[in-house]
Amino acid sequence: MISLWEFFSLNRQIILFVYGLGFFILGFAILLQVRQSSRLDLARSLRWLAVFGIFHALNEWADLFIPLQEQYLSKTLVNLLWGLQLLFLGASFACLFEFGVAALRPLGRARWLHGFAGGLLVGWIFIIFFVLQPIIPDQTTWHRYASASARYFIGFPGGLLAAYGLRVHAVQRIKPLNVPAIYQMLRVAGFSLGIYAFLAGLIPPPIDYFPGNLLNTEIFLKTFGVPVLVFRSFISLVIAAAIIRALEIFEVETARRIESLEQQQIMTADHERLARELHDGAIQKVYTAGLLVESAARLGEPGSEVNTRLERSLVVLNDSIVELRRNLLELHSSTTPVTESLPKLLQRFTQNPHYNTLVNITLEISLPEDCTLSPMRSAHLMAIINEALSNIVRHAKASNVKIKVADLEGNLVVVIKDDGIGINPEARAGYGLSNMRDRARLLNGSLEFSGKSKRGTLVTLKIPWMDER
Repeated sequence: MISLWEFFSLNRQIILFVYGLGFFILGFAILLQVRQSSRLDLARSLRWLAVFGIFHALNEWADLFIPLQEQYLSKTLVNLLWGLQLLFLGASFACLFEFGVAALRPLGRARWLHGFAGGLLVGWIFIIFFVLQPIIPDQTTWHRYASASARYFIGFPGGLLAAYGLRVHAVQRIKPLNVPAIYQMLRVAGFSLGIYAFLAGLIPPPIDYFPGNLLNTEIFLKTFGVPVLVFRSFISLVIAAAIIRALEIFEVETARRIESLEQQQIMTADHERLARELHDGAIQKVYTAGLLVESAARLGEPGSEVNTRLERSLVVLNDSIVELRRNLLELHSSTTPVTESLPKLLQRFTQNPHYNTLVNITLEISLPEDCTLSPMRSAHLMAIINEALSNIVRHAKASNVKIKVADLEGNLVVVIKDDGIGINPEARAGYGLSNMRDRARLLNGSLEFSGKSKRGTLVTLKIPWMDER
């Protein structure tokens, strides 16, 4: 039976591959999941962790790849590859350091450390290539000293800072979002980064100076019977799994923004419904009651008690009409756009982060810059576009939306095309689509929907420029 040390020695290449794979998956997953549109500070800091993962994977895979190629490549090229591996090692630790700084910076901490990792990296490169290499001719010994210095001066402080920064950021920014599973995963990742700082930063290859002469990979193997590489591989997988699980925070963020958008649409629809009820119902009834009271006052004797009370009732009814009209204006103020040119209004609307952070919006306007609609027609037009974009965000699963606006044969034509899943022909039209059609009728225009499955949806609105008299 082989010993534990022999087992790990025989499988060293597999361990190196797993070690690099854990960090490569970490970096690749972050780059795929982190959203450019995210408003979370975590999204900006995680990009540094992604670069660390990919660079560190390349560093570890170099230990696997270069020895296999030594018999086929010249010595000069092999030495060049070993030097390139050192650059990956130092750059990865610098990115880990910068990740800790980026995680703390939004919290008002560690701002003075911004750029410090880059300075450490440049100083380390200068020392190993221009100071150590000329005085240490043996390539293997020089490589060990260079690796140890990177781990001591960049990797160890960078790992500790990253662990601390991730933990503090999780407590102050993620925990209040009430996502306990994601918060716990970030805590696990932070704790694992702290362990990794010790395993990767304080246990270098064997060297002759302190503390590397007392604690290095060979002494660790003799003490525990297991290479430190095994523990680093395990920690890399734990960090990758925890961070990938925590990346669901961006799905939660998107879902909450869509929910907020839906709530806004519901509130807007309620405001419009209340405004219609006030205008067509309450105000008209109060106005009618005022006319009845006024006619009854004419029938009474001037100066009589009944006539006096009727006149007071008429004043109260007129005040009620004024108050109702004020409420009506307040309801309209939240949905009616300001009076401005139609191109500027459309550009400002499509730059709304409620939409352009969830889908890519392309706007093509073939209209003069000073082209305008009446405030009421602008309100209906923007409400139709707003509802169309809301449906795309909520239901279409689209990535891109193109909006074309042009003057065609004396009519304003708006075409909205997305690359989503299309319209289900068997689906019933909901309140949103009905509301769009109602508004199009109010504008004396037409609204058409077309779209095949997996080819997106085409919405075409055609309205006259002015109200028909």
